[in-house]
Amino acid sequence: MPSNRPADGIHALLPREQMVESARKLRDTYAVTPGAPLVRREFGFYCLERWYEQGLAKGANLAAEFGYDPGGSHGLGQLGWCEAAFVPEFEVKTVEERGEHEVYQDHAGRKLLVFRGRRDGFMPDYIDHPVKDQRTWEEDVKWRMAVDAPGRFDTLEQRMATARERAGQGYMIVQGLIGGYMYLRSLMGPEETLYVFHDNPALVHDCMKTWFELADAVIARHQQHVTIDEIFFAEDICYNHGPLISPAMMREFLLPYYQQLITNLRARQLDPERRLYIQIDTDGFADPVIGVYKEIGMTTMSPFEVASGCDVVRTGREHPDLALFGGIDKRILAAGREAIEAELQRIIPVMRERGGYIPTCDHGVPEEVKLDDYRYYRQRVIELGG
Repeated sequence: MPSNRPADGIHALLPREQMVESARKLRDTYAVTPGAPLVRREFGFYCLERWYEQGLAKGANLAAEFGYDPGGSHGLGQLGWCEAAFVPEFEVKTVEERGEHEVYQDHAGRKLLVFRGRRDGFMPDYIDHPVKDQRTWEEDVKWRMAVDAPGRFDTLEQRMATARERAGQGYMIVQGLIGGYMYLRSLMGPEETLYVFHDNPALVHDCMKTWFELADAVIARHQQHVTIDEIFFAEDICYNHGPLISPAMMREFLLPYYQQLITNLRARQLDPERRLYIQIDTDGFADPVIGVYKEIGMTTMSPFEVASGCDVVRTGREHPDLALFGGIDKRILAAGREAIEAELQRIIPVMRERGGYIPTCDHGVPEEVKLDDYRYYRQRVIELGG
């Protein structure tokens, strides 16, 4: 029976011919369409300063330089990514000076050891985190995640006007948010979090309940204006040998909150027939958690870190229903054109035939990669990817 909902991109999908080309291309990828041209984009960069020395113009338009597609999605924001969505954030301030270094408190309440006068562009030492126990959680952190915190929705109308406009052009509307493990780690630190799972599970559940309540409320406000195409969890739950917590712990502490969040989201969609894509982003060796995340309906995963043992060709064969993003070994881009060609010939033809793949580095392009070699890599990705 035909729907009487308007095909405006909000209440029903826009007709394909009315979508911007980049959105059509991206939707084909998420639908794992065999033979569809591959979306052209990159994960990120740690190499730009070197490339400027090698001839890249400062302020260059990287999309024009390297043949990237215009974006086909629009993010709704407001739920954090690597840190929680605190309102207000912690005061950023210097805590201690140590000769050529300093310790400062960042916006997430962590204490970081960095170079004096330089806080970005490298991995700092994380020496302290804000949550130590129930008291510090409640006194210093929990209230910053209140749904009704003054200012949390101050920009809502402006942001939603933009989101409605993008939906009306066919863009995929994406709700990104910090995943449960990444969130707990940002509160307590990677090592201490592991102890708290065992020693104080009630604290973990209190933190996760607060995470859920904020995410659910913000998403509900967004869904008054648009239909969400994808929910995208920043998780980073794996390291180079597999997950940092067991599947049993994932099912106890994370999945119930994810499942309820997704259930609530689906029930509120202005377009109830819209397929909801669910993406998990994690570094490290992700194979052992794929089946676990499929329990919440995961459809998409990234970025498949090769140095940890990931292989998008293998995963694509084992999970033909998943869309896979990433999986190009960043180290090979620094090994010369012959190595680059061999890697691309191994991956691109088979993954294009399969569908549901976006080739990018498995993390930011490192500074060891020469500009001319990266240009060659991008040229070959375009030629092989269609």
